[in-house]
Amino acid sequence: MLSTEYTPGTPRWIDLGSPDVKATDAFYTSLFGWEKEEAGPEAGGYGFYRSGGKRVGGVGPLMDPSASPAWTIYFGSDDAEATVKAVEQAGGTVRVPAMDVMGFGRMAQFTDPQGGEFAVWQPLETKGFEIVNVPVSVSWAELHTADAEAARGFYTGVLGWTLTDNDMGEFTYTVTSMGSEESSFGGLMGHFPGETVTFWLPYFEVADVDATTAKATELGATVLMGPASLEGVGRMSSLRDPHGAMFSVIKGEQPS
Repeated sequence: MLSTEYTPGTPRWIDLGSPDVKATDAFYTSLFGWEKEEAGPEAGGYGFYRSGGKRVGGVGPLMDPSASPAWTIYFGSDDAEATVKAVEQAGGTVRVPAMDVMGFGRMAQFTDPQGGEFAVWQPLETKGFEIVNVPVSVSWAELHTADAEAARGFYTGVLGWTLTDNDMGEFTYTVTSMGSEESSFGGLMGHFPGETVTFWLPYFEVADVDATTAKATELGATVLMGPASLEGVGRMSSLRDPHGAMFSVIKGEQPS
């Protein structure tokens, strides 16, 4: 499961690029009860979402007007420059080279060979998430990819993941970890019918999936899947926010 303790290769942060930050703030603060904290005038409009005073993620304006609104997942790196080289050698694209972020840490952003966008975070003052795995915080990260086999090779080489395949009947779901079941943090899979774009999908834990899904639609979101239950996993639904960014909500099953 996710942890607030820094471990290279695991999700450390998440943020959303939006064409209308004020409208996006209104949606997510209403849906999840988050508070908004501005990062200051030097941050270019970037801000933090908090739950109970603890940071759960960030939001900022889209830097490229042609880009699509999306949540970006940042994975831990001990050396952002080394990760840049590893991505290039593995056939990925560097969208934003390694750079300092106001003393908080260093970041770089990438596109994998199938088109999935992700980033890395090298912590300095800021480790990343201050809360995970509890309602209205991130609890899972999932890659939907055009080529699952190629994605396996790319991400294990770049981020050092361990992969465990699970037969789900109609498809194979691969759990990603740093070597143990306790360190699992996400998964990867091939496209569902109708999917054409490779993308990372964040999951937010909620207390009531059905109520959250209903509220999201009232606020202008579109339901892509669910709510539905999966034995051994939990109840979940996938959504597209009013500007088109995709995310999922889940109430995970508690171990018996």
